[in-house]
Amino acid sequence: MPSPGIGPRDGDPDASDATPAKGADGDTRGPRHAAAVELTDAAVRLGGATVWSGVDLVVPAGEFVAILGPNGAGKSTLLRVLLGLLDLSHGGVRVLGGPAGAHNERIGYLPQRRVFDSSTRIRGVDIVRLGLDGRRWGVPLPAVGPLLSTRARAARECVAEVIERVGAQAYAGRPIGECSGGEQQRLLIAQALVQRPRMLILDEPLDGLDLPNQAAVTALVQDICRSAGVTVLLVAHDVNPLLPYVDRVLYLAGARAAMGPVREVITSATLSRLYGAPIEVLRTTDGRLVVVGQPEAPHQHGPRHVLR
Repeated sequence: MPSPGIGPRDGDPDASDATPAKGADGDTRGPRHAAAVELTDAAVRLGGATVWSGVDLVVPAGEFVAILGPNGAGKSTLLRVLLGLLDLSHGGVRVLGGPAGAHNERIGYLPQRRVFDSSTRIRGVDIVRLGLDGRRWGVPLPAVGPLLSTRARAARECVAEVIERVGAQAYAGRPIGECSGGEQQRLLIAQALVQRPRMLILDEPLDGLDLPNQAAVTALVQDICRSAGVTVLLVAHDVNPLLPYVDRVLYLAGARAAMGPVREVITSATLSRLYGAPIEVLRTTDGRLVVVGQPEAPHQHGPRHVLR
């Protein structure tokens, strides 16, 4: 696949050199960019139906990749494969240098957005702390003795550090149910970061947020990716809030996949090939992308947000 600096001219949604999802061959950016995710001729079948097949891709460490596609295209299925929760029907997968699931302690995973009722009284800081000790049963032990005191202090410092990292100090002490959607999402991202992961897997973290909060959360995720060298895989329905921030996109549709820079993947030619039907990609005067002709309700890449 061409490097991000090679390919069709920017701003032309019909030009495309995108290929089926492949690796970053020839990448010479150094050890930080060793492969975080590798799929080789990967396929998944569920209930006798092929979800996707023939997927070859490499995600270098420290890259920010958006995973796009219509409902039912296999985005969440891909996350399950990467977490070792679902076996491939064919092909191979490696995550952080080992088999899928072998290094899950190095992955911060944020599932599809949880909605906290306004009556939920648990504090934001306690939600973040669950990322450290949420697997333990019972009430936390009081910090008695030098060892426990040291551990408790280290845990408090770690939680405070990630809360500051996501800019949530002002409301982390409030009940999570009293926080806005954007504030809740920042606290949940802090929870995913508290174990200092090497990879973040975020399943539709922008869903239900208004446009300013979508932009703010995406900018935060990009900053974490850049400053800490964390690999980010973010599932989304709409590419537009991600345009200024992602390195590449992986698009799943029609049991196939294409990966590359946005300007090479979100094009009429590439999406028509994936869907097996005529697709038109339009660019509005403000630079947003609108996909026309998808064989499902048109809800992604702009229409539901452009009309707001």
